Amino acid sequence: MRLLKRAAMIIVCLLSLFAIYIQLTFKRKFDVPVTGIKASTDSAIVARGKYIVNGQAHCYHCHMPDSMKKLGPREPLIGGYAFKTPFGDIYTPNITSDNATGVGAWTDEELAQALRYNVDHNKNALVGIMPFNSMSDEDLTAVVSYMRTMKPVRNAVPEHDINILGKALMRFVIGPVEAEVSHLKPDSSAAYGKYLAYTVANCNGCHTRRGAAGGYEGDPFGGGNEWKTENGTFISPNITPNDTVGRIAKWNYEVFERRFRAGKLMEETPMPWENFQEMSESDLKAIYNFLQSLEPSNHVVQTTFKPAPSTEPAHQASGR
Repeated sequence: MRLLKRAAMIIVCLLSLFAIYIQLTFKRKFDVPVTGIKASTDSAIVARGKYIVNGQAHCYHCHMPDSMKKLGPREPLIGGYAFKTPFGDIYTPNITSDNATGVGAWTDEELAQALRYNVDHNKNALVGIMPFNSMSDEDLTAVVSYMRTMKPVRNAVPEHDINILGKALMRFVIGPVEAEVSHLKPDSSAAYGKYLAYTVANCNGCHTRRGAAGGYEGDPFGGGNEWKTENGTFISPNITPNDTVGRIAKWNYEVFERRFRAGKLMEETPMPWENFQEMSESDLKAIYNFLQSLEPSNHVVQTTFKPAPSTEPAHQASGR
């Protein structure tokens, strides 16, 4: 028994030392390549950046707290939205040009490196939630240029509340990404649609099922992710060209575009319809052409919305 107690104490001490080591070293610094991106004052480039930020990339959807999202899909992108994960709560940053609480003091290069490599201005790794790493130099320049025009808003966002498992991942796993930069020019081709669906609009991020740890495990664009809201649960549909279970398989382009132009039809939907409805016809055609080129998935999504169970007593609910 004495030997077992000693062994247990040694294990506890080792685990405690390991936890202290993780706590002290999880914020690693990384060297990443220089992008060479510089903000432009050209009105066409700034307008392109505004289109990407407010349309294709729907940045406000994450960089605005829930309490402000009903105000509309526009600035100020003050951050504060919390991603609840098994590894802790991740808060999106204030990306207005405020010097104290936003990114106003960041250089153009630091902004570009954050988007391309997932490192902040201190060269610490960022949690890889954004899909923009492979964004073309032209689009990245446009985004940084537009960000420079956004008015500063003072809003201090809480520090990430990361648990010991999350910190262990930061210490040993999470680091900069090696981006394969796109060189595609905007057109209505399926190839450009793939760029939009994976790199900018992030269709893949919602329509490909993820596991508990956040990694992809379902058929590409086969649907199945869930978002719980106050009034029910939304489930992303299968949007592959499977004639039986694909939600949009039988839509022609006119139906596809009409749905996007209609915008948000359900208040709590996680789909950023209000942003996507402003996408150009060429971009919508590109995404449509890409989705039609996908391998059909047999994954069945029975419904895209499940109402929350009624909390009323049975005799009251039955009397409605």
